[in-house]
Amino acid sequence: MTPLFTDRDRNLLLDLLRLPSVNPLEAGPDDPPSQLPGILERYAAAAAEAGFRTLRLAAPPAACLERPGMPATVRAAARDRRFLAGQPSLLLRLGPERARADTVMFNVHLDTVAGHVPPAFDGVTFTGRGAVDAKGPAVALLAGLRAAATHPAVGRNVTVLLQAVAGEEGGALGSYGTRPLLEAGHYGRLNVFCEPTGLRALPRATASMTARITVTGEDAVDDHPDAGHNATVLLGFLAQHLAARLDGAVPGARVCLAGLHTGSTHNRVHGTGTLLVNLSYRTTEAGRRLGDAVARHVTGGLARFAELFASTREFARTARDAADITRLDWDKHGLPALDNRDPWAEALLARAGARPAADDPGFTCDAIWAAGLDDDAFTAVLGPGDLAANRAHAPGEFVALADLEEFAGVVHRLVTLFAEDRRPTSPLRNPG
Repeated sequence: MTPLFTDRDRNLLLDLLRLPSVNPLEAGPDDPPSQLPGILERYAAAAAEAGFRTLRLAAPPAACLERPGMPATVRAAARDRRFLAGQPSLLLRLGPERARADTVMFNVHLDTVAGHVPPAFDGVTFTGRGAVDAKGPAVALLAGLRAAATHPAVGRNVTVLLQAVAGEEGGALGSYGTRPLLEAGHYGRLNVFCEPTGLRALPRATASMTARITVTGEDAVDDHPDAGHNATVLLGFLAQHLAARLDGAVPGARVCLAGLHTGSTHNRVHGTGTLLVNLSYRTTEAGRRLGDAVARHVTGGLARFAELFASTREFARTARDAADITRLDWDKHGLPALDNRDPWAEALLARAGARPAADDPGFTCDAIWAAGLDDDAFTAVLGPGDLAANRAHAPGEFVALADLEEFAGVVHRLVTLFAEDRRPTSPLRNPG
């Protein structure tokens, strides 16, 4: 059988891997500036060879920043106009605009986490930042769509939409990339978000929230530690208290006690600091319950701290003022989780070669924004490789050529099966 992932796909992937596209919310001092606009132009040019037309290549509208659920980190970064300008998204279409019943949509993100390194290919494996998350899947997707475009019904009886977006990484969660495109109606009867799932078709995606607990007290010198507020002791206590209370508090939720920072000097009581808690959940209702639990246990933890440390010599002031100097805010909150079912679409994915989801809870990605789509729209997360096994957010990220080839084959079969299953009776909408 002739490979779908050809030499030109290999060269395209290496080109995309060479160009850094680290999300600005992730970028460290050693990361080169993102060249995402150029990457999207290169991707659009390759898609044009398969017949795709560019509908949009532009920065997200500034109005999206005012939408409920916009992460605080995105709002803060967007105060610099260069942020959104450097984070465009691309919308492509094969065929004219058609009714949703005759449209299939694919979404893939081309921004990456930090740690850009030069790519390599040894004939078997691609390495480099974005190899599996998600530049490799993006190129394999094009390879599969190029093959599908040769079917007489693809682009003629059915239409293919392709979203190549920014803003998946860095905790942005698609809030300024995928979300505006979906809210504008750019989706289909079947929607596939290309993420590393080991080719399992996951009909669900968890969402996450980030709590920021801030202490704003007064410093003190080490000779009189009782004179100040000890944010280190207070936040350390709250970290352990929340770890014990939140573990298992909401079924299916995961709790990550993340960054705790007060200071770096040894001869001072640090009166200010922050504790970050990241929590993922499987349903929107579970997210609401989890948020309530965090607020309740922060209040309970402060009361317990005051009780335990009220009679101490060094920490009595911190205990007395704990509730007044501690604040709970949310960097991310109220985001939807995806969990949908559709026997017809799931059977189609299985016929195309996608593996069953079993009881895999999924993970957090842009597919959360598909949770609010119309009832006739089904969404799955599907792609080659594995986030952990392929070191997606770690040094040495890689993806096997064989996995990309297999994914291209699944895409090819999925689109052609979708086309063969549709009856060419739905009227065009604004044809051309």
